[in-house]
Amino acid sequence: MKFQVKFSLNEKIFLKNPENSNTGREIVKKGIDLIYELGFENFTFKKLAHTMNTSEVTIYRYFENKHRLLLYIINWYWSFLEFLVEYKLQNVYDPKDRLKIIIQLLTQDFPETLSPLEYNKQYLNKIVIAESKVYLVKEVNEINKNQVFKPYKDLCARLASIINAYNPSYAYPHSLNSTLIETSH
Repeated sequence: MKFQVKFSLNEKIFLKNPENSNTGREIVKKGIDLIYELGFENFTFKKLAHTMNTSEVTIYRYFENKHRLLLYIINWYWSFLEFLVEYKLQNVYDPKDRLKIIIQLLTQDFPETLSPLEYNKQYLNKIVIAESKVYLVKEVNEINKNQVFKPYKDLCARLASIINAYNPSYAYPHSLNSTLIETSH
């Protein structure tokens, strides 16, 4: 049985939703591959267009710039991780078991991508680790006003609630979960 995971990401990140077309999904997929291969600094829309045998204009129809593409990729990753947490925690009620599952999810390698249309989750994970500079831009406050970092914050809130369930008297569940996420990376 094959299925495709789609997330509704913040519309402020893209000009045209890449999930609504094969070209858009290919831009994201090849963008992930190329950013992983070259690094974000060496990645350009010109190189991406060349890899896709298309023009830069096609890519600019979807994303304003390469930083917006990186934001999209990273938001997709956090949404995927929250989906995995939600899926794996179904029917698990013991807070200690829930924490163990979360730690496993945060520290495990993702399975290899099988479908040619699927985003490479191993590459995604490496990009999130290597390209934390997505948050370190001059416009971060403006970007944050548009709730662009909401998938990461939602995941953190979910983890904090599980930490609270395990130890309700623990005073810093939000700090612990963000430390847990960053340490696992």
